[in-house]
Order: sequence, then C-alpha cells, then structure tokens
Amino acid sequence: MDNTTEGKWDSLPVKLNDGITQTLNELGFTHMTPVQSACIPLFMRNKDVAAEAVTGSGKTLAFVIPIIEILIKREDKLKKMQVGALIVTPTRELALQISEVMGQFLQKFPQFRQILLIGGSNPIEDVEKFKEQGANILIATPGRLEDMFRRKADGLDLALSVKFLEVLVLDEADRLLDMGFEASLNVILGYLPKQRRTGLFSATQTQELEKLVRAGLRNPVRITVKEKGVAASCTQKTPARLCNYYTICRAEDKFNSLVAFLRQHKHEKQLVFFSTCACVEYFGRALEALIKSVTIHCIHGKMKHKRNKIFSEFRSLKSGILVCTDVMARGIDIPEVHWVLQYDPPSCASAFVHRCGRTARIGNKGNATVFLLPMEESYVTFLSINQKCPLEQMAPVSDVVDVLPKVKALALADRAMFDRGMRAFVSTVQAYAKHECSLIFRVKGEKKSLTFPVYRPSSMMVLLDCLCYGLRRIMLMMSSSSCHWSDLDFVALARGFALLRMPRMPELKGKNFPDFIETTIDTDNIRYKDKQREKLRQKLLIELKEKREERAAAPKRHNDKNKAWSRQKNRKDRRRKTAAKRNRDEGSEMDDEDMKELLKDTRLLKRLKKGQISEEDFEKQVTAGPKSQRKTAAGPSEDPPSSAGEEDE
Repeated sequence: MDNTTEGKWDSLPVKLNDGITQTLNELGFTHMTPVQSACIPLFMRNKDVAAEAVTGSGKTLAFVIPIIEILIKREDKLKKMQVGALIVTPTRELALQISEVMGQFLQKFPQFRQILLIGGSNPIEDVEKFKEQGANILIATPGRLEDMFRRKADGLDLALSVKFLEVLVLDEADRLLDMGFEASLNVILGYLPKQRRTGLFSATQTQELEKLVRAGLRNPVRITVKEKGVAASCTQKTPARLCNYYTICRAEDKFNSLVAFLRQHKHEKQLVFFSTCACVEYFGRALEALIKSVTIHCIHGKMKHKRNKIFSEFRSLKSGILVCTDVMARGIDIPEVHWVLQYDPPSCASAFVHRCGRTARIGNKGNATVFLLPMEESYVTFLSINQKCPLEQMAPVSDVVDVLPKVKALALADRAMFDRGMRAFVSTVQAYAKHECSLIFRVKGEKKSLTFPVYRPSSMMVLLDCLCYGLRRIMLMMSSSSCHWSDLDFVALARGFALLRMPRMPELKGKNFPDFIETTIDTDNIRYKDKQREKLRQKLLIELKEKREERAAAPKRHNDKNKAWSRQKNRKDRRRKTAAKRNRDEGSEMDDEDMKELLKDTRLLKRLKKGQISEEDFEKQVTAGPKSQRKTAAGPSEDPPSSAGEEDE
C-alpha cells in the first residue's frame, strides 16, 4: 500500500458516527492516512489486524476510532465495571498520549469512561479510582495491568470486568516483547476472552512479534504501509520527508560538536538520545550549564514520579532540548520536533528507526543525525541493509569550541557531578560491549582485517550471528575494500567525558593509560555541594578509616605464597600426608606398614634420579630381603627398623 492521500473520512466503506466525524474536524484531521483507511474498515468488520507502518503514520487513530465505533454498536450496553476495550503500551508516556487522544473523542460520548493504569503512582489509588468511577476502556502498561489483576484482595476483580472485552490493542507490540514484558503479556492474555478483536500495531516486525501474531490472532489481516516512491522490493522504514544524516567525529570532539550544534539551533525543538540513564544524568546537567537561554529537560527509565510531568511540559514547548534514553523512542508524538540527535547509536538497530521517527510525523518535514566515531562508519552500511534506512553524510559541525574544561570545572566544584561522569563512562563502555553489532562496536581484541568466516565448528556461531543481523552482505561488501575494525579507545573516550581520572572497572583492569593525564587534585577531597550529603560522606569515610585501622591492628594471617619456597614445601608435604591418611581412613586396603614401604621406595627413586645412588644400589635396596634389613648406600634408612623374621614374598 503506497503512502498516498487516501481521501476524506466520508470515503470509508463504513460510515463513521457523527460524534467521531465532528471530533476529527475539530482536531484538523481532514484526510486519512493509509494505515487508517486500511485498518478502520477491517476492525469494524470483526477482523484481527497486524499493521506495520512507518513512525508518524497515524496508527493511534487507526485503533482509537474503531474501538469507539465497536462499543457504540454493541447490543448490550456496557455497565460501569465492564471493560470493553484494552490498550496495552510499553511505556507510560505512550499510554498517557493515547489517553489524551481517546479523551478528546470521548467528550462526545459521555457514556464511556476510560482509566489510565501506569507506573509511577500508588497502585492502591488506581484500585480505588477504578472501584469508584468504573471504566469501559483501559489504557495500561503491562506491569501495572498485571498487578491490577492480582488486586482481588483489595476489592477489585479485574478478571471479571474483562470478561466483556470486545477489542484488545497492543501498540508498539514488538517493543513490548523487547522490553521483557513477554511473561506479563502471557498472564494478561490468560485473563482475556478468546472471542475478541485483536490489533497489533508497530513500525517494525520481529520474529517474536510473528510468534505473537500466530498465537494471539485469528486469521489476521496483515497490513504493511510503505512510503510513497519506494520500490516494491524495498520497504523503507523511515518517513519519506525525513532527512537522515550521520556525522563522523573523534571521541574527544563528540561532546564539543554536540554543544556547538545545539547552540546553533537554539530556537528549535530537539531530542538528544543517549544509550544509558547515567549518560542522560551527566550530559544533561552539563548541557544545562553550557547552553544558556534554552529550556532543557532530562528523562529516562529510572525516573519514577517526574516523568509524566516532564513529558507534558516538553510537549507544550515551542523550542527546547529533551535529553533522553530509548524510553522516548517508541510511539511518542511530540509536536514540531525539528531535530533528532543520536549521540550514541542504539544497541538494537530497530531502535534507530524509532528514534528517527520522533520527527517528520504525519507528513511533516524533519531531520535526524547520528554521531559516529571513525571506526563506526561501517554502521551506516549496516543500517541501509538491515533496517532499509539510508543515511547521507553531514558536513562537520562548524564553530566548535572546547567546552570540556568547563565540564571538568563542574566536576571539581561538586562531587555529584564527578560521580555522574564516572557512572556515565562505565555505563557507556558496558553498553558498547553489549551492542548487537559487535563486529563494528568492539571493546576488546586487536585490529584485524574483515574476512568471511570459514566453515569450521568453532566459527559456525559467528556465521549464524552474522546471518541473523544481516551482516553477511555487509561483510562481503566490505571485505573487498580491506576494511579494518578497531577497538574502542578508552583514553579518547575518557577525554570526551571530561573525566578527572580513569574509573576502576573490570574492562580496564590490568591496563595502563600513559596517554591519559589525570588531575593533580586528590579526587577524594572533592566535596558535595549538598551539605547534608557531604556530611553523610564524611561520616562514612571516618567509619571506613576505623575499619582499616582495625584490620591493620589485627594479627596478620600468613600467606604461604609470600613464604620461602622451602617452607612452602613443608606445608605441601603435610598436606600430602594428610590426604594420604584421609584416603586410608576412607577404606584403603594398604596398612601403615605398606604405606611406609611405599614412601621409602619413592625416596629411593628420587635419590636415584638425582644421582645420589647408583642403579645397583637402588636394586639392592628395593629387592632386599627383610624390610628391617634394607639400607641405602648413603647410610641407614630414615625409618625405624621393622620387626625381624618377615620376608617379602
């Protein structure tokens, strides 16, 4: 299906309710998008739908409108505590956004009530709200919804309420599975009636999503919406009006380039994506100090109660910067985003498409760029093949100023900033090591030419890994150009993070970094600006000092490894004799006399090897008659004589 104008709403084969048509006109939606014109009639004709469409193509209205139409036409009207529709989303921001859209339509249909069940609030409050107001439409995140099903002891029987369910929608369905919600989804689906209409909506399809389609949908109609002008054999996954760029810069210059770019686009709305929560905390604070007269917000998955407020505030801004993680990459509709900047490439290639999709929505123009290190340039080829996402190189950012000394000054002035920088560096290295495209994003190993793996058992897993991520074609393309892979430069990265010293972490253990110049200031003396926090730190330092003094005063345990070799040997002999005694106690058939003879013969053999006795003497001693008469050429035996009269048989 081409992404062309599909006509006005009255051209649908099914007539929409007047209240819905009126709301669409008030919102300014005069024409349908392709995914809307395809999904709405199918949903309303009792079909299950699995829709894949580029980000910003209007998927939300493609299920909001059918839900309301289905509930209106229901023969038995829903009562207060009967749920007719359930919408599950991966993030609370997306759930909040869908709730706002649904609320605009429900203004014309006061007989229906909706409730939002998301994290970040007290679940007991949600229970009381549901019991008091009731709900016919649930919009929820998986974790909170699963928790609500287990609140029967608090007076909420949600399992009974969903017995009347007509429609289930899984928005950003592939992300629901990626984020580890599969177990929660299985629990939720177990409570729902089998006879229902189900819709799966996403911008990308995965193998896990395909399994969910086969398991949860009855004869689904698959809908794939392509961009206008894209060949049938190629499915471009980003909007056609999106200008997608990449820029190459060294690790030391990366943050400087970002600051220069943001300063040059002060009056625009921009999203800056980082790979980890710690990076958002660190670089977000740095940007607040370096870029003046611009509203800067930070948001990541570890924020609990502030996320909804921050998200709402940024949506209302005409210009500003939102520093975020991939929690903002899926389905979020923020008006008039001019630029999406990816400071770190995402660990999952499909997330790259979703990040870019926060701009150029519903036919608008937008721009996106990703900052890559020189060794990561082949990632561009990988994206064009694996994600059907072509990029063009952007000219280097102009008027770049070195702001890293100012960031170092921030760390010296406040230990909280110093700690954030260390955590951000550690988290970045760890995220880099876990990147799915490990042939490009390398942490360990030596430089080596790229060659296609030969078919040996030891390299079969490498080959399978390449095939899974579409790397085989990239490898074949690049091997002819003698492409070289190199490892992550820890020193350059630390400079780019404006670190005062290298952190202690497993990846750096045993490595020396003579090129990294640490600060001459003792970092232990850096104080927190927060006086209460600094007071607590000083208390902990005193306790730590006392423990060290106690350990120093306590009698030291001698370590054999630090003893002379001869004393270590004595210890080993004692251990050997103890082990021999233990073996005898456990049922060995050798008695004490036999063990003594065995040890004596062993000593003779050692003396023979050292040349202390001749072979003739050795034979005489071993084959001598009575045990008590054995003597060595060098002197009497070390062991006491045994009883006379016994002969060896």
